[in-house]
Amino acid sequence: MSYQIRINKALESLKPSGIRRFFDIAAEMDDVISLSIGEPDFSTPWHIREEGIRSLQKGRTWYTPNSGLLKLRQSIAAYTKRHKGLCYDPNSEILVTVGGSEAIDLGIRTLVEPGDEVLIPEPSFVCYKPLTVMAGGVPVPIVTRSEDSFRLTPQALKNAITPRTKVLIMPFPNNPTGGVMRREHLEEIAKVVKETDIAIISDEIYGELTYGEQPHVSIATMNGMQERTLLISGFSKAFAMTGWRLGYACGPKKMMKQVIKLHQYALMCAPTTAQYAAIEAMENGDGDVEAMRAEYDIRRRYIVDRLCRMGLKCFEPEGAFYVFPSIAVTGMSSEEFCRKLLEEESVAVVPGTAFGDSGEGYVRISYCYSLKHITEAMDRIENFVNKYRLTGGVG
Repeated sequence: MSYQIRINKALESLKPSGIRRFFDIAAEMDDVISLSIGEPDFSTPWHIREEGIRSLQKGRTWYTPNSGLLKLRQSIAAYTKRHKGLCYDPNSEILVTVGGSEAIDLGIRTLVEPGDEVLIPEPSFVCYKPLTVMAGGVPVPIVTRSEDSFRLTPQALKNAITPRTKVLIMPFPNNPTGGVMRREHLEEIAKVVKETDIAIISDEIYGELTYGEQPHVSIATMNGMQERTLLISGFSKAFAMTGWRLGYACGPKKMMKQVIKLHQYALMCAPTTAQYAAIEAMENGDGDVEAMRAEYDIRRRYIVDRLCRMGLKCFEPEGAFYVFPSIAVTGMSSEEFCRKLLEEESVAVVPGTAFGDSGEGYVRISYCYSLKHITEAMDRIENFVNKYRLTGGVG
């Protein structure tokens, strides 16, 4: 009898991440400027690193409770109350996870049963669709548009809801567009949701990186929303702690009981050293976040101005650290634009189609890199656009 490996068909059907594909190609080339990955160029603030080091010096290398260190959960509860105005019980409503990505996976697998529909505003981060498919759910994209500032509109939401709708993912501030939902927009979405039994997974990993006078607002603060919302955030983006692999989920006790159960079987607990460092971040890291946010804001305004002046129409992002310009003036597809830009100018950006079909005609450019790095990349992109601009007679 010959043995034949039988792979999960749902997994086999999934495409690899479009973000990683261009990053991996660029990594093997010389003189490439990569604006493809959403990883802060800042080092983790020293006082946060010191706490991680101190935990090792004290021999704190054992497992923590499944939900995470109580001290960290208490710090997350205080931070969430201070910054979002939301109250969560650290004993039963907060889970420390291995990055925000684990929290998203746990949330989807906890809430979604085979055949359930999951509404996903797009363009959006690459993991929501595949995780829904692996949970047996049906991803239902809701296209957001540049003319709506890439926000989810109440009418678009209403049009997408069916009797099989189980979950709405709220990916704001948004990766890749930089779109945000202000309080007045969230209130309109909440009105629609309250007429249904839909649960919400609110991915707020970029919440601290919201620009302008109005701070980030969580949909969980809307009347009647906290009881049906799984709030997800983490330390990677705001605190420049990508490699520490730490995130968290907050939600109603009944929901979190099941989320924590799934976490117990999958991973036991998040990294111990990272948890001690994260306590310091929660309690004394506000100034670091604001300093990094201010620097990102400078880069944001510079890159939008450069793109617009070279003729790439660009929505001004209000959150995260990405811009999502239209490349229509070149007449190229997103894939062709990114491939040729990498081959001819050694600049790596990500095709908009990596974030859903509605991303065709756009590319994602990350500005979590130094201004010097960005300036050189913009010079090369401008040279490329001038070469292929349709009005210049080249297609």
